[in-house]
Amino acid sequence: MQDISVIIADITTLECDAIVNAANSSLLGGGGVDGAIHRAAGPKLLEECRSLHGCQTGEAKITSGYNLPSDHVIHTVGPVYSGSSGDSISLASCYTNSLNLARKHNLHSIAFPSISTGVYGYPAQEAARTAFCACISWLQEHQDYSIRIIFCCFDSYTKSLYEKLVTEQR
Repeated sequence: MQDISVIIADITTLECDAIVNAANSSLLGGGGVDGAIHRAAGPKLLEECRSLHGCQTGEAKITSGYNLPSDHVIHTVGPVYSGSSGDSISLASCYTNSLNLARKHNLHSIAFPSISTGVYGYPAQEAARTAFCACISWLQEHQDYSIRIIFCCFDSYTKSLYEKLVTEQR
């Protein structure tokens, strides 16, 4: 599928219109991807995030990229995995709302980490399927809009999960 690619990389090094931050609800930095993005972007990112007054689970907010090679950071808060059906709805909303923000700001390339699969405990395979299906659904609903979606994975196992989904979609 030409609109979707899967890579292993450090998301903070990607040159694209926006990278997505798997943020906590305060948007003030944390561990994992969130901490790495804040460190790489520099202190102005934290300053702008303070002005956003947090973010609810499944929602997304946008900032400048500052010292990052990407122009923008889209911050989204994934669910803490509980095993309930609401988890997948909230996780899908992270991807959908991030893509909606990208479109609103006329961005044409976006890189997603594997949201909620770190300390939030979401099983990687289930998270990959939810993320992929949400993105495919969004692309089908917005065929008039050209955007490149990059699933930026941190290891070969996660990459293989997304690659399998891309192959099945073809």
